[in-house]
Amino acid sequence: MSNSEQKTPLVVLRNISISFGGIKAVDDVSLDLYPGEVVGLLGHNGAGKSTLIKILSGAYEADSGEIWINGEKAEINSPRDARDYNIETIYQTLALADNLDAASNLFLGRELVSRLGTVDDARMEAETRKIMARLNPNFKKLKEPVSALSGGQRQSVAIARAVYFNAKILIMDEPTAALGVHETAMVADLIKELKAQGLGIFLISHDTREMMELCDRVSVMKNGQLVGTERVEDVTEDDILSMIILGKNPKREAA
Repeated sequence: MSNSEQKTPLVVLRNISISFGGIKAVDDVSLDLYPGEVVGLLGHNGAGKSTLIKILSGAYEADSGEIWINGEKAEINSPRDARDYNIETIYQTLALADNLDAASNLFLGRELVSRLGTVDDARMEAETRKIMARLNPNFKKLKEPVSALSGGQRQSVAIARAVYFNAKILIMDEPTAALGVHETAMVADLIKELKAQGLGIFLISHDTREMMELCDRVSVMKNGQLVGTERVEDVTEDDILSMIILGKNPKREAA
């Protein structure tokens, strides 16, 4: 789906700025994200990409700028506000309870209860089976504590939790950083599946090759500023690297 066909972006970040101790961590940055699109965020550590995303996820409040969700101005002052706008964040650390199984993690803090007010384990397991069948049909280890799962399987649980609770906008921070080749491919398949279901995904990664493969557009930041946003088909990996390292956009320089 091209952006022109889908008129209303899921997310518009407009002129976002935030300073810490007098240093502008994010300096007048604007980005947008459409349904069924993956936008990659690249840049060195300290470039401002994680800070920008933490503003969208409600962890930080911007000093200035606006956030629009589905064409309406949004007030996001806490992670709870972000969730109310169907924004879910999957951090590298995953925030899973190691001693609990997949279903207990999926419903952690939002447990399903029976009419008698007891936790309905059977229903939670059935719901987990259902969503896992949709996202990762090979996932079979429903009864084991998540500490026994591989990195890719743990990602599946974290993603399933977000999707089950109706995420429309997913922020993924370095989702494949600690994974092997097979596991990385599994997470890539999950991302493609979510995209097909119409979610919009902001993907933060250091891996330019992975970005070229998974993203529709890439946005590069350096020193808190946006170097540029380009469609993946319009740039080479070298173009992206020069944006990251030199802070120059070869597409714009040539124009």
